[in-house]
Amino acid sequence: MRIVTLEEHISLPEMANKIPKDALGGFGQSEVMQRLAPKLADISGERLQSMDDNGITMQVLSVDSSGANLLGSEDGPAFASQYNDLIAIEIAGLESRFTAFAHLPMTAPLAAADELERAVTEYNFRGAMIRGLTQDQFLDHPRFAPIFERAEKLDVPIYLHPGLPPKGVADLYYSGLPNHSGMAEAIGCYGWGWHSETAIHVLRLLFAGVFDMYPKLKLIIGHMGEMLPMMMARSERAFKPGNGGANQRTLSDTFHQQVHITTSGFFTQPPLRIALDTFGIDNIMFSVDYPFSTNEMGIDFLNAIDLPQEQIEKIAHGNADKLLNLQR
Repeated sequence: MRIVTLEEHISLPEMANKIPKDALGGFGQSEVMQRLAPKLADISGERLQSMDDNGITMQVLSVDSSGANLLGSEDGPAFASQYNDLIAIEIAGLESRFTAFAHLPMTAPLAAADELERAVTEYNFRGAMIRGLTQDQFLDHPRFAPIFERAEKLDVPIYLHPGLPPKGVADLYYSGLPNHSGMAEAIGCYGWGWHSETAIHVLRLLFAGVFDMYPKLKLIIGHMGEMLPMMMARSERAFKPGNGGANQRTLSDTFHQQVHITTSGFFTQPPLRIALDTFGIDNIMFSVDYPFSTNEMGIDFLNAIDLPQEQIEKIAHGNADKLLNLQR
């Protein structure tokens, strides 16, 4: 069976090393991140071998948190362009196994829109990945409108991934813990904070009417829906049209029409069942979250799904092939 995974990360050291250490706020210095650094830097070696060993047909690559989103509007555009050029070089000749989401200079939204178009038209990248807030601003801020307009024009999705917590949030919510200096990564990022922040981000886009302003925009979120499936029924009541938000459609209608989720990093069946009940079979796509999760974990989970074969194939590749216009 063809298997496509959409949230598979890279961090190429020749680019990541250009990010000022203070901009990272200590992120990446944990033992876990240091151990994974060589895997993030690799594309055609161990990564590809692991894909072969586990029957994964294609990965859609994306840059981790050490990127242009941490640079100012003057330096970000050239950095993002160089990163996309380098990714294209790395996957040249392996286009049947790898494609990518464009890396964008989010601190310069007009340049980001142009870079999205360049990466899609020149390199056949399949959309863009945006990581969390930009200079403490959510994507519902009007400054980011050019990116949504360009994504609609190009008919490519935006993958909204968690990013580094803003300093104020990190200091208040995730710091000051006993026996731990600075932000506790496990709480602030991959253990909880990332997922709740992304859920808030999507709800803000709904409440601000962004999905209605850009009705052809497709948004992808990872990690089995970033807590949203579990909260769907309660949130549906709170975000009814006319309840104070600018949204013209219900939450569930909007999500079914414009929001897609991946399974990245979630490998048990109960969260999948909730996701199926809320987002539906046509809006769910398989992903691993490599190398933060292993391909073995992902494939074991995929093989354990108790659904008709045609529905498993939708999750494994069909929905991704359709949304990203992937060619067999």
